[in-house]
Amino acid sequence: MARFSSVEKLAGAVGRVETSEWVLIDQDRINRFADATDDHQWIHVDPERAAKGPFGGTIAHGYLSLALLPALASGRFRVDGMVMGVNYGLDRVRFPHPVPVDSRVRARSEIVSVQTVPRGVRVTLLVTIEIEGVEKPAAVAESISLYVFE
Repeated sequence: MARFSSVEKLAGAVGRVETSEWVLIDQDRINRFADATDDHQWIHVDPERAAKGPFGGTIAHGYLSLALLPALASGRFRVDGMVMGVNYGLDRVRFPHPVPVDSRVRARSEIVSVQTVPRGVRVTLLVTIEIEGVEKPAAVAESISLYVFE
């Protein structure tokens, strides 16, 4: 995790990149996400049928990749005096490549902008969810967080 002593130091780090650890996307995780979202499409939860389908096996939901942003990208940057970070939203989300079952993914997070706002600082990260051994990313999104200070 990158730690900054001030908002000015954070703002000076625009362009900095942090990378998370790899996370396994196994069938159990995919099934639990399907249960949580009521999205039980066969390409996600039916290994036998999916083996004969366009991807040669089950794939993770695109939104599962996106749902991993808090675990993979949040907390990569910290500023002294910050009391909390709040998810402010997402811009320009894309899912360029499916995530095959039993793949590992990680987040590459780049600080794109730091903007002072009345309640703190709004930080935009360009987050790329990479798939181990695959050139195209699983997801790309601009993740916006509000950092609130004391």
